Amino acid sequence: MENEIRININNPKQLEKLYRDHKGAFTIAFNNIYQELTNEPTAQAWNERLNFKDEHITWGNKNEIIFIVVAAFIGGLIAKMPSFLGIDYDVYISKNIGFVVFPMLTGYFIWKQQLSMTKLVLPLILFIASAIFMNSLPYNEKSSTFILSTIHLPIFLWAILGYAFVGGDLNNNQKKISFLKFNGNFIVMTGLILISGMFFTGITMALFELLKMDIQTFYFEQIAVWALAAMPMLSTYLIQNNPELVNKISPTIAKIFTPIVFITLLVFLITLMYTQKDIYNDRNFLLVFNIVLIGVMAIILFSLTEATNNTNSKFNLIILFGLAILAIIANTIALSAISFRLSEFGLSPNRLAVLGANLLIFIHLLFVSYGLFKNLKGKASIQDVEGDIAFFIPAYAVWAAFVTFAMPFIFKFV
Repeated sequence: MENEIRININNPKQLEKLYRDHKGAFTIAFNNIYQELTNEPTAQAWNERLNFKDEHITWGNKNEIIFIVVAAFIGGLIAKMPSFLGIDYDVYISKNIGFVVFPMLTGYFIWKQQLSMTKLVLPLILFIASAIFMNSLPYNEKSSTFILSTIHLPIFLWAILGYAFVGGDLNNNQKKISFLKFNGNFIVMTGLILISGMFFTGITMALFELLKMDIQTFYFEQIAVWALAAMPMLSTYLIQNNPELVNKISPTIAKIFTPIVFITLLVFLITLMYTQKDIYNDRNFLLVFNIVLIGVMAIILFSLTEATNNTNSKFNLIILFGLAILAIIANTIALSAISFRLSEFGLSPNRLAVLGANLLIFIHLLFVSYGLFKNLKGKASIQDVEGDIAFFIPAYAVWAAFVTFAMPFIFKFV
């Protein structure tokens, strides 16, 4: 890409074509070589186009604001449905928590992407079918398959959101990577809004307490629920219209935490071998171990997607490669423990779900670590590594769908 930009620096039509075909790769490559081309007027214009930073917050157009407000209101209605229908809140929310967030976000990106009717039908059918299925499941808080379905359904709904985000173009790896970056920015922005909301809530409670008025029940039932339902829409809206708000925060967090996580995981594995902890028979330890492993995988993926924003990221990539190797070792330990429990205690919904998730993560880590190794050897670009990440994303969606919809029938709702 860098050579193509150099060759076509005075060919505006070809540069525009390169940009439209590979926006992310073009931006990275251009920023890498801009110092060589600073005397070229075309390069100067492209630099301003790609890197211009507006200091003002953009609030979008009126139609978009209306859409966001309506979508947030619908999300609040879904969250408040138990109050309107007089049904048990715990039962309802365990089955429908994902529908408070993902249908509205998906609708927003469908509207933004202006998806055709043919591409709109699939997410619509999947949301309706998922809602019918989950609300038809018998509520049983002791049922492993029920718990697994409630845990994995949001992952499946997240995949539908990804489909809308990429405009139904499932073969475009660059768009998939953009979706992962959006998720990282979304977490940061939502976290900031949530902290601000908690601060506001504390002040409100304190002020009314001075008046000897207990508004806690009213506040949380009539205000906080609506606010929490609106947060995902507000976060997405701000990110889409003002990406610069978190574009600096997310890479900084990734750079800070990646080395810390690497050191922590290394010390943990050494300590695990030194203490000879019996994870094969400690079910709770194995569960926590797998949750930590999933978190490490998420950090690797997010950090790698952000590493492409830094032209001097060799050290970061070396740390990421080391973290991926440590995660593979940890995953191997987890897989051996799960295999032992399967051979000793037989097949169960929880063991099958954990085994499948660990196998997916293990294979994905192998792809990513091999891509990083080739990149460090100069035999692959960072875009190739991103392709390895993006290629595997649909596998998680398929597995989440299997656990959510098929396992209850396979294990007879146990």
